[in-house]
Amino acid sequence: MTSAAQERVESVDEDRVRHVAVLSRLELSEEEVARTARDLTGILHHINKLAELELDGVPPTSHAIPLENILREDTLRPGLERQAALANAPQAEDGCFRVPQII
Repeated sequence: MTSAAQERVESVDEDRVRHVAVLSRLELSEEEVARTARDLTGILHHINKLAELELDGVPPTSHAIPLENILREDTLRPGLERQAALANAPQAEDGCFRVPQII
């Protein structure tokens, strides 16, 4: 690792994990605190390794492979007839669904 990359590497200590756990209202055991600190430090090391890559001229992508829209076209179709819609309703009144009053 170059010296510039080493400067970017940040480690997450257990005190920082405890502080974030308190802010997040998480109860972590000492084993979980140690494991989380180790895991987060590893993640930061990987991110810094990725930052070393030369990406000039590489076009940004959102997917590794091209995607096609496979949705059907919207077409206007007749809706359900009112009588058919109300056929299985427990209660109907004046061509509408009747529901219990809420307020």
